[in-house]
Amino acid sequence: MDARSTVPPFEQLRVQVIDAVRDGALVPGDKLPTVRTLAADLGIAANTVARAYRELERDDVIETRGRNGSFVSAVGDPTHKQAQLAAVAYADRVKSLGIAPDEALSIVTAALGIRSS
Repeated sequence: MDARSTVPPFEQLRVQVIDAVRDGALVPGDKLPTVRTLAADLGIAANTVARAYRELERDDVIETRGRNGSFVSAVGDPTHKQAQLAAVAYADRVKSLGIAPDEALSIVTAALGIRSS
């Protein structure tokens, strides 16, 4: 956690968990520390960890099994799943607007800040 960062602590934690899942440091089924334990370890408020866990659960990165705790979800990389869903929604929308595929790709490329070579 970077106390000097302008990024809120819950978001820093959320991103760190997602990165750990992507890198394989956390794998499906791994149990996460309890909210209180992690908050104490990181020196942050329990509500901050709870918010990060809620958002990770909402995005299917983790799942909470009641009193058994929170675990890394077994659905694969949920961030890629969310990106795929967003891509499908975008493709459907640009088709309905009559935008050609090349132009739609140019719009995405510009939005991502990628320069054409």
